[in-house]
Amino acid sequence: MGMRERRRAIQAMRGKVWSPGRPSTARREDRVRFWQAIARGLTTEDAAGEAGVSPAVGARWFRHAGGMPPTDLAPVSERYLSFAEREELAILHAQLLGVREIARRLGRAPSTISRELRRNASTRSHTVTYRASTAQWHAERRAGRPKVSKLAANDRLRAYVQDRLAGEVARPDGEVVPGPRVRWSGRRHGRRADRRWARSWSPEQISNRLRLDFPDDASMRISHEAIYQALYVQGRGALRRELVACLRTGRALRVPRARTRGRGKGFVTPEVLISERPAEADDRAVPGHWEGDLIIGLRSSAIGTLVERTSRFTLLLHLPPMPGHGEGRRAKNGPALAGHGAEAVRDAIAGSMTTLPQQLRRSLTWDQGAEMAQHAQLRIDADLDIYFCDPHSPWQRGTNENTNGLLRQYFPKGTDLSRHSRDDLEAVAAALNARPRKTLGWRTPAEVLAEHLHSIGQGSVATTP
Repeated sequence: MGMRERRRAIQAMRGKVWSPGRPSTARREDRVRFWQAIARGLTTEDAAGEAGVSPAVGARWFRHAGGMPPTDLAPVSERYLSFAEREELAILHAQLLGVREIARRLGRAPSTISRELRRNASTRSHTVTYRASTAQWHAERRAGRPKVSKLAANDRLRAYVQDRLAGEVARPDGEVVPGPRVRWSGRRHGRRADRRWARSWSPEQISNRLRLDFPDDASMRISHEAIYQALYVQGRGALRRELVACLRTGRALRVPRARTRGRGKGFVTPEVLISERPAEADDRAVPGHWEGDLIIGLRSSAIGTLVERTSRFTLLLHLPPMPGHGEGRRAKNGPALAGHGAEAVRDAIAGSMTTLPQQLRRSLTWDQGAEMAQHAQLRIDADLDIYFCDPHSPWQRGTNENTNGLLRQYFPKGTDLSRHSRDDLEAVAAALNARPRKTLGWRTPAEVLAEHLHSIGQGSVATTP
C-alpha cells in the first residue's frame, strides 16, 4: 500500500480532523497552579512565580481570561482517561504490549484502551501513532460543547444591551450631547481624568429591566453575569471590549474576590494594627497620640497632615517633588519622585516629631498607605509607636479626616499643592491652630496644647517642621 492509499485509509477510518497545533496540555498544570494562586488573593506577578512562568506570561493569561479562571481548567471526572494515564498508555503501547495487558496495568477496561488507541491516535506521519499530547487534544476537542452566546445569536437582545450600556447621552428634547472625546487604551481610566459619556446602565439594571420592557418575550432575557463575561472575557459574547469603559468602575479586568479581601499592605503586621493601640489613646485623656494622612493634589503633589487627638493641634509636612518629577516617562518601579514616597514621608515625620517633647510623642495612627512602608525605621528615628487602621476604615482616624476637610479650604482638590512653600504651610497651620473649636469649649488647639506644656514644665512647640 502506497503513502496516498494509506492516507486515504486512515482518513476513511477516522474522518477529517484538523491539525491540533500546540497541545493544550503543554502548560495545563502551570495554568492550574497560576489560577489557584490568583484565587488565594496573590498578585499576577506572585502567582506567575508560584506557577513557574514569567510575569509576562502570567499577565497575558490573566488579561485574556478577563480576570476569571477558565472553565477548561476544571478537574476532569475519573471516568475519563487523564493525561497521566495517556502518557503511561503511550509508553506501554510503544513497548508493543497488547491491549488487554495495558488495560490490566492501568486498571481500565480493554474496550476503553482499544477505543482510545483507535480514536485519539496521531496521523501526522500518515501512520497511526499514539502520542499522549495529541490524544489529550482529541479528547478535549470531543468533550467540548460549544454554545453560542445569547448576545451573539440574538441581534435584538445585543442591540438593547449595547444601547443601555453605551448609548449616547441626550437632552430632554432628544439632542445628543457627545461629551469628552476619550480614546480607549485598554486600561482602566485614570484618576481625575475625563471619561466617556454614555447611558451607563449597570448589567444588573439591564438584566432586570428586560423583564419589565419585554414581559412576554422569553428570548429577551439575559443574566448580568453573562453581560459581564461578554465584556471581560475575550471571545465570549458579541460586545466590544472597549465597552468596559461604560461600567461604573471603568475596570478593564475583573478583580478576584480574594484579592479584594486581602488588600491590606504587606508591611502591616498584626502587632501594629489599631486594635493594639493603648486604650489611653481612645479616650483622649492623655495628649501625645497623633493621627496622620496625606492630602493629594494635581500632578501627584501632596501635603502631609499630623493632628494631635486631644488638642486637635495640627502640623503640616512639606513634601516637595524630587528632581526629575514630571520630566519624561515615569520608570516602572522607579523612585517616588512626586515627593511623598516612603523615605520622604518618613524623614518629614521624623523631622517634625523630634521637635516635640517626649510627652507629646506617644503614638501615630495612619491608614495603610504605601507611604508608610518605612514605619519600622520611623519608629526608631522618632521614638514613636506607629499603628495602622483597618482597610477601608477612615472613621478610625476621624480627627485627621475632619482636619483634612478644613484644610481643603486652603488647598482645594484638583490644585497643585507643590507650589506652596514651607512658610505657606506654617502660616496655614498657625491659622488652623488659632481657630476656636466647639469640642474644646471654644478654646483654640494652640491654647489647649500650651496649657498641657505648661503643666509639664515645657516651653512652646513649633507649628510645622
